[in-house]
Amino acid sequence: MQTPLNLNPTMPPSAAGSFRSDSTKHRHNSHLSSPRSDSPSPNHRQHIRRSASSLQPQKSVMINDIVGKGISGILYKWVNYGRGWRRRWFVLQDGVMSYYKLHGRDKITVNQDTERGSKVIGEASFRRVCSREIRHSQPRCKPFGEIHLKVSSIRESRTDDRRFSIFTGTKRLHLRAETREDRMLWMEALRAVKELFPRVSNNELMAPSENVVVSTEKLRQRLSAEGISESAIQDSEQIMKSEFTKMHSQLVVLKQRQVILVDALRHLEAEKVDLENTLVDESQRQSKVQEASSTARHHQDDEGSASDSDVDNDGHDAAEEDTDDDDDDEFFDTQDFLSSSSLKSRGSDFLRLSFDTDDQEPLNSMDDIDSSTRSNGTNYPHVRRRNKLPDAVEKEKGVSLWSIIKDNIGKDLTKVCLPVYFNEPISSLQKCFEDLEYSYLLDQAYECGKMGNSLLRILNVAAFAVSGYACTDGRNCKPFNPLLGETYEADYPDMGLRFISEKVSHHPMIVACHCEGHGWKLWGDSNLKSKFWGRSIQLDPVGLLTLEFDDGEVFQYRKVTTSIYNLILGKLYCDHHGTMHIRGNRDYSCKIKFKEQSFVDRNPHQVQGIVQDRKGKTVATLFGKWDESMHYMNGDCSGKGKGSDPSSEAQLLWKRSKPSKFQTKYNFSSFSMTLNELTPGLEVCFLLICIGVEV
Repeated sequence: MQTPLNLNPTMPPSAAGSFRSDSTKHRHNSHLSSPRSDSPSPNHRQHIRRSASSLQPQKSVMINDIVGKGISGILYKWVNYGRGWRRRWFVLQDGVMSYYKLHGRDKITVNQDTERGSKVIGEASFRRVCSREIRHSQPRCKPFGEIHLKVSSIRESRTDDRRFSIFTGTKRLHLRAETREDRMLWMEALRAVKELFPRVSNNELMAPSENVVVSTEKLRQRLSAEGISESAIQDSEQIMKSEFTKMHSQLVVLKQRQVILVDALRHLEAEKVDLENTLVDESQRQSKVQEASSTARHHQDDEGSASDSDVDNDGHDAAEEDTDDDDDDEFFDTQDFLSSSSLKSRGSDFLRLSFDTDDQEPLNSMDDIDSSTRSNGTNYPHVRRRNKLPDAVEKEKGVSLWSIIKDNIGKDLTKVCLPVYFNEPISSLQKCFEDLEYSYLLDQAYECGKMGNSLLRILNVAAFAVSGYACTDGRNCKPFNPLLGETYEADYPDMGLRFISEKVSHHPMIVACHCEGHGWKLWGDSNLKSKFWGRSIQLDPVGLLTLEFDDGEVFQYRKVTTSIYNLILGKLYCDHHGTMHIRGNRDYSCKIKFKEQSFVDRNPHQVQGIVQDRKGKTVATLFGKWDESMHYMNGDCSGKGKGSDPSSEAQLLWKRSKPSKFQTKYNFSSFSMTLNELTPGLEVCFLLICIGVEV
């Protein structure tokens, strides 16, 4: 009788001995050796400088090297597109790969004393160890990062014979060795560690295995020779089978526990990294708060406070230059840099009157508020919104955009990480709401349609479509990239608006939004196709905007092309050009042309358009500037002579609101300053959520 058992041995064959390289013939330019404890002689220094080929390479790496003092050496770690490859000192010991900085305030001291007993990979690493003087012995500082190889996977690059990567389950580290031979040695050591800590998948654990068979035939023959009865033999076989089944069940349970423990270790590793990053951020924030409070206590004079603040910030900037930014917390996806709401500010008048007055005197009563800023037929209380942004906590450090993107010409800029210096204090979700700043135009369009004036309705719709570009002038920063699935809601009762937006796709970056106003609904999405020309970036919108009135009339249109110029030299600015088609489902349609700005153009930002009926006849003409105002005239004005002045007979459709008195480098409009403001009611809700109270 044969009883199959699903037993999978887990002891690796390499655990009882050592491993050897099968590629030692390629190691002519590298070495793996232990630095001597005594100071190297001058002849030995010259011997190292001549060539690595004169050094004696190690024929194999023993297991004791990995579980003992370990293996160490220099590897290049990819940080981001701004920093590129940075040299780090890596140490492989006891199944954990740690890395340290070689420059800056947190650099590690590497010499013959600190690396005594360890194996050093690479000529540059060995040269660095031997060239350092031995001072007082000190333990290694805390590593900048750790990788548990038991829960990680290793992969060599197919395009670069010096690169390889390590994936931990939560992040991927891209590494590069000095030479191809150095990478072989590192890969040999890493694979040996993986053999010491094998990783078994759940499917492998639970899959039936036929390679282990327990036979009872010899036992049956032996018992029969002794004269044991057949019934007794069958009972013995049944007892043995039952015992083996119990043992097998226990082994399966133990292996399941092993998988659970490995998964728990992986999660703990991810949580450890998150907690370390949080701790670093919190400590930096606390230090900044303490510096600010100390400055405020000792310098109450405004002039003195400003000067001392500059000194502190300059010192802070100088300290930052000594430290490489390994953390990617300061960098954000640049997909927003190429989104429809990233470089197309969309501006408004807040019912044309609510922000025309930027005085700092508080309102004493509702009588002080202009009637046009009150609720539109509702009983909502008036909300006093801010008219300036909070002051900056610290002085910002200038960064050259060209120095970051110069190596990415012809590539996808959505994968380029830009420093936070290029961000404005607003997210892409909130920036979409800027299109509704001049929503009173849609309210007027609804009323015109109710009175039967369809022509004036589409004229107001056209003015609204152009007004979305009003605050693009001087807005060269990109918004922050929201998380996938993140939402933003805005409720402006005094404007009669309710708005919601959500990030529905990460690559490509797409934000969907929906807004309801007085007698109309507007919805759409932002999606772009980008082209990088070296000195400029061209953004072609793909998303469609749909406007529907309560009486059933629908208009659809797309944004025009946006270009950003002077990435290398000159003042950075953006321009809009192309033709916008506003198509309606009833009587009229509109075609608006945004004229592209030229170097010799003395009258930039011009917009011209026509309204046509179903037969294609021009019934109205529009003209103006997308950053100033829009006018219209009845009929076709294209046939008038050059001496005629159409503006004398034109009627105003829309005019840009006055800029805020409290301007910053972001050039926000008064409406834009309120988009991410926590009003008193929202502040209470935010505090309750922070302490865990449901609201």
